[in-house]
Amino acid sequence: MVTIKKSLHLLAAVLFALSPMASMANNDTIQQENTVQTEQAATAVEATEHVESHGEEHAEKSNDQFVKEYIDHHLMDDHYYSFFADKETHKHYGFALPIILIDNGLKVFMSSEDFVYKGKVVENGGQYFKYYHGKVYEVNGPDGDINKKEGKITNKMPLDFSITKNVAGLMLASLLLFLGFTALAKTYKNGPNALPKGIARGLEPLVIYVRDEMAKPNIGHKYKQFMPYLLSVFFLIFLLNLLGLTPLGLNVTGNISVTVCLALFTFLYVNLSANKDYWKHIFWMPGVPVPMKIVLAPIEVLGMFTKPFSLLIRLFANITAGHSVVMGLIAVAYVMQEALSTPGAIGISFFLTLFLTFLEILVAFLQAFIFTMLSSLFIGSAVQEHDHH
Repeated sequence: MVTIKKSLHLLAAVLFALSPMASMANNDTIQQENTVQTEQAATAVEATEHVESHGEEHAEKSNDQFVKEYIDHHLMDDHYYSFFADKETHKHYGFALPIILIDNGLKVFMSSEDFVYKGKVVENGGQYFKYYHGKVYEVNGPDGDINKKEGKITNKMPLDFSITKNVAGLMLASLLLFLGFTALAKTYKNGPNALPKGIARGLEPLVIYVRDEMAKPNIGHKYKQFMPYLLSVFFLIFLLNLLGLTPLGLNVTGNISVTVCLALFTFLYVNLSANKDYWKHIFWMPGVPVPMKIVLAPIEVLGMFTKPFSLLIRLFANITAGHSVVMGLIAVAYVMQEALSTPGAIGISFFLTLFLTFLEILVAFLQAFIFTMLSSLFIGSAVQEHDHH
């Protein structure tokens, strides 16, 4: 019986670790039900108390619950930069981020663990605010709470311009890119044949790759005016993907808002730079019978929006799935301690995570490549002149 029990534990842990869809489904459920970190912490506390009062037979369930909640928390944006959380005390270790609100004037204060995770009310400028369901609401007094009517929150929600975890990640990536390309630009001041040094030596081959393998073949002789955008989007996505594999715990490109913004920029670049030949192919395609033109026009207009949609969904889905799997494999060290002992569980988790991390580095480059390649392809189709026969 002991052997069977251990085998079942092993099978369950492996299935959990290798199933990103389980985490994705759980994440979707959390978003639909507006479950916030405060409720997750309370649920975890109740689960811990349940374990203590009902024995160790539910210990594995408590571990699984804690792991799933932590993965979901990692995938979501946050107003508090949390590196990791303690399973026993449910304390989050990290640092506060600035809360910037517009509500009867500018309200600025620092977030805290109690504000984000424990529902603490904060007073600023004579007004009181509470963090609920990932958003900041105004409440009445220091003991005020969130009011609901027919399932809808009636509290006033101020305009939120806070620096969240994802915004902090974007600022960090922007700073690193600025420093890197500043070093590369200084190299060329010494002459066109000057050899780059330091980090610039690693950036130059990638810049040439974007120019020769993406911009020139897809856009043609007009490629130079689009190089700043293509280089920016390629290196930003690539760097953010790499930062997501570090202990910083960032998941910027796994946030749908970020990928929507990136895809929107490509959409604007394509349509604002398009020539009359491009619009003619969309609304009145040359060389086909008039009845077919009427049929094809709505399809081409729909294609204008499906192109950026495919960009944002591909990047979002791949990065989110990758993070879910990596976090799940790390969790093996926790959920398999009883079955394999602590050294064995850590060894398996380390081996699987190391293998997948190398694969994720390839995916980080591949997703940046695909987004930039398709963006250059869409731009090229909009600016190139077409021959009509």
